[in-house]
Amino acid sequence: MIYSYKTEPLIDFTNKENLKKYEEGIKTVKSYLGKTYPLIINGKLVESGNLYTSLNPGDHTEVIGHIHQARISDAEEAMKAALEAFSLWKKVPAKMRADVLFKSAAIIRKRKFEFSALMTLEAGKPWPEADADTAEAIDFLEYYGRQMLLLEKADEQTLSRRNLERNEFKYIPLGVAAIITPWNFPLAILAGMTSAAVVAGNTVLLKPAITTQVIAYKFMEVLKEAGLPEGVVNFIPGNGPEIGEYMVKHPKTRFVSFTGSKAVGLSINETAAKPQKGQIWIKRVIAEMGGKDAILVDGDADPEMSAEAIVKSSFGFSGQKCSACSRAIIHEDVYDKIIPLIKKKTEALTYGNPEIFSNFTGPLTDEKAYNKVTSYIEIAKKEGKLLAGGISDKSKGWFVSPTVFTDCSPDSRIMQEEVFGPVLAITKVKTFEEGIKVVNNTEYGLTGACISNNRFHLEQAREEFHVGNLYLNRKCTGAIVGYQPFGGFNMSGTDSKAGGPDYLLLHMQAKSISEWL
Repeated sequence: MIYSYKTEPLIDFTNKENLKKYEEGIKTVKSYLGKTYPLIINGKLVESGNLYTSLNPGDHTEVIGHIHQARISDAEEAMKAALEAFSLWKKVPAKMRADVLFKSAAIIRKRKFEFSALMTLEAGKPWPEADADTAEAIDFLEYYGRQMLLLEKADEQTLSRRNLERNEFKYIPLGVAAIITPWNFPLAILAGMTSAAVVAGNTVLLKPAITTQVIAYKFMEVLKEAGLPEGVVNFIPGNGPEIGEYMVKHPKTRFVSFTGSKAVGLSINETAAKPQKGQIWIKRVIAEMGGKDAILVDGDADPEMSAEAIVKSSFGFSGQKCSACSRAIIHEDVYDKIIPLIKKKTEALTYGNPEIFSNFTGPLTDEKAYNKVTSYIEIAKKEGKLLAGGISDKSKGWFVSPTVFTDCSPDSRIMQEEVFGPVLAITKVKTFEEGIKVVNNTEYGLTGACISNNRFHLEQAREEFHVGNLYLNRKCTGAIVGYQPFGGFNMSGTDSKAGGPDYLLLHMQAKSISEWL
């Protein structure tokens, strides 16, 4: 059936043939390193003359590409193109819009190793992390396409009164979307945010994160090959405070979809809330803004399993995930058993250039991120005890070793502020109830995990562990499209639940029509 959905399988890297295919993907990407990429406005290639150079974060002497950056005049032309395209695209049947997503998924599936390799080089993602990113992009395209087909049938549940009136209920698109995407999932989240807007019948101004613009451009190539009409998605990379703010403030922008930092998300929300001259609607904001995620370990938990979940959640992709575990809250009954295991497992992790398959973690995204993370390590040295790591080296890439601090106060900066790097803070609690209080004592509420063999405590966590995505007896990263809809509470965003059954509704509005008979 057209509505059936099956997640994209991950690559088996124990298969030597897959290792060879990934190496071929790296060779393919290296064959086009250093190229220059234009803006795409109404299907036309536009050169602004202002170039940004994208570098390999694992080897910042290697140029990935040069990307033209949009000017205000370019953004205005993109808005005109999106408005014109919307007049037609909003009338296109849902099946045709969904077919563009399905074709895009098929194209990426054929180019899977190339896209993953490009993320290894431009985003610094180790092979399994990059593969999971590509698979998630495919999942978003397949899932949202099918969800749109289901929403098209909403009218079938609307009641009419025989011989009196005929009632209709349908979802219609909103208009032009300003979509601002992150660098840490440069294909998956970009594809998900963009395709959700498009399949719902909206048109898009797309501004990708500055450090991963070549990946974004390659996704634009996919949309074109899949048959997306010109002007439906307009590619305008540029300076965030300039182009991003212009997009958000524009009176013709109908809604903003954003994934990134809390500071930028709050600024967007504030700007979007102020009506501009000529604006006739209240702009919607869909925002995912990060977290300070915790794993709570109960006094009866298995030490080995707990340590494995904590380390894998903390240091996958160097902790550069909004879902990454950055706080471990461990019951005193098992604290002394788990700490040595965390130390051993952390020190066993290999880190370095992600082109080398054996490296578990790679670099930070750029110098700004490197400086931020290393500054927090210095703060943490004053707030806790260094258990493992603490090594940094920027001579060739932006590398920071997986780092762990113990005996941290729940109210310390390293336990409260988002670091967005490979730094884990650990605290000890006397009771499970105290642990629940500690996990909830930050301004964030994105993901978290509870590891326990006590059924009453697991049920207590279900009710009182205040996060948008809670995992029981497993790690706190790795949400799967369609299985664990993703989004958080409090300062983690609007809890939009990407990859869930109601996500597309945020990109549409409902219309009720009644005809008297």
